[in-house]
This record gives sequence, structure tokens and C-alpha cells, in this order.
Amino acid sequence: MPGRYGMELRLLTYVVTIEEEGSLSGAARRLHMTQPTLSRQLRELERQVGGALFLRTGRGLRPTPAGQALVRRARTVLAEAQAALDDARLAGQGLSGRFTVTFAGSGINGPLGAALGRLRRELPRVDLRLQESFNDAEMSDSVLSGQCDLAVQRLPARDARLTAQVWWHEPLTLFLPAGHPLAYGPEPAPLTALGQIPLVIWPREVSPRSYDEIIALCHQAAVMPRIGAEGRSSQTLLALVAAGFGAAVLADSHRVLRRVGVTPRRLADTRTTLHLVWRADNTDPLLHRVLDSLAELRPSSG
Repeated sequence: MPGRYGMELRLLTYVVTIEEEGSLSGAARRLHMTQPTLSRQLRELERQVGGALFLRTGRGLRPTPAGQALVRRARTVLAEAQAALDDARLAGQGLSGRFTVTFAGSGINGPLGAALGRLRRELPRVDLRLQESFNDAEMSDSVLSGQCDLAVQRLPARDARLTAQVWWHEPLTLFLPAGHPLAYGPEPAPLTALGQIPLVIWPREVSPRSYDEIIALCHQAAVMPRIGAEGRSSQTLLALVAAGFGAAVLADSHRVLRRVGVTPRRLADTRTTLHLVWRADNTDPLLHRVLDSLAELRPSSG
């Protein structure tokens, strides 16, 4: 079957070249073949069509109505065939294809937004798709299932099928109600501040690792956490802070949201890490081109 289709593409090339040159001799020279060989190929194509494709005139060869129809369609088919080869070559070089990135707000509020914008400019033939998630476990699962090619997340799943690479560090920040005494001070707030105000926190069933991370900070500071309210997104957490329910512990990059009624203050001696996460067995050249680009764009540590 491949040989048959290969011959048909050659025959289509021949008929287009004959029409453009207006003669068998001119077409044969351009195709780097002998005129008798080209004549035989034309007769074979006319046999398949069931009629003449060209008429001889005083000025050379002129396509018949059947020839005109075939030339029009042949040009389309040949262009599509060339496009298919170009697509395959670009995909093999990691320069085209579909690529899906899942991310959390803590990433897109930081350097990820600018990095993705640069990727779009550097890889214009790539269909770059973005999928926001509020759950670290779901992000890792989407990579494992193949739904996403890359996750940019703080707390990747511990799974031998995943590769996690540190990309960026930033401090953790205590987002406090404006006017609260803890909101003032030139220095980062001590961890003991976590025991001086109720906490607005993720429900553990939504993001167990984020929840546990904050509770671990309280234990590190030897304070008993008090839960003032729970929220399922960063925006909700900040809205609850502004309403006076307590303080939220979030990545420092969330301060770019500039929520009215909320004052950020860094937490001393803390930082969070943003990871790039992908399937360990993924050999797609596009993935590795994206990883190389992100490595070049890696921000300095916070």
C-alpha cells in the first residue's frame, strides 16, 4: 500500500510539472528524467483516469477539462503532503505539536506567566494549552494519566513514574488583615506569629499536602494552630483574610494580587519550592525543548 500511494504522488507531481512547462521535453528536463519515461508515466496516469489529460497544440500541450481538474486537485494534495512532512519534521525536532501545562496560582502569579509568554513566542507552531488546578495531587495525577505533559507545582506526588525538578524558590508570606498588629514591622514575622492569629487554610481533603505543610510550620514554632476559616482557592483565602477571619500562609508571589484589606508580611526562615513535573518515560522532543527553555528562564532564588 505505501508503494502505491508513493507512485500516485509522483504521478501527480509529473502532471503538475507538465502543465506548468507546457511540454513533455521541458517537464522531463525539470524532473531530471528522460522524455520517453515521462511519456510512459503520463499514459499510465491517463489509463487510471480513463481519458486524455493533455492535448497537443501548436504551442505545446494544453490540459483537457479532466487534466485541469486533476492539476487543481493535485496541487492541493501535493501541498498537503509537503505540509505533513514538514509537520513530522518539526514534531521530531520538538518545534510543533500540542503541549499542556497544569499549574497553580502560586506559579502563575510568579515567574510562570512570563515564562509561558516567552515559550509562545519561541515556539509559535506549538499549541500551548494551560490548565489551572488548585490541587497538587490532581496536577500530578493529570501528568501520570497523560492528560497534561508538564505540571508546575509546589508539592508533587512521590511516585517513581514522575520526575520532579526544582525550578524556583520563594519565601512563604503571612497575609494578614489590614490593621492587625502583626501586619506592621520591617522584619519578617517570626514563625511564632502563627499562634497569635487564627489561620485561614485549605481544607485538608482538598489539598492535604498544603494543609500539612502549614500545620508542620506551627509545630516547628511550638504553637497550637487555630483554624479561623477554610477556602478552596487563593482568592477565597485572601477574601476571608480581608473579612477578618484570620491570616493565610501563601507563597510570597500572591502579593501581586494586591487584595484590598490584606497586608502581606514575610515569614522568617521559610521558603517554598516550585517544581517542574513530568512522566519519567516521556521521550517527546517537545517536552525536552520546553524543559530546556524553562531551565534558561529559571529565576533567581527568592
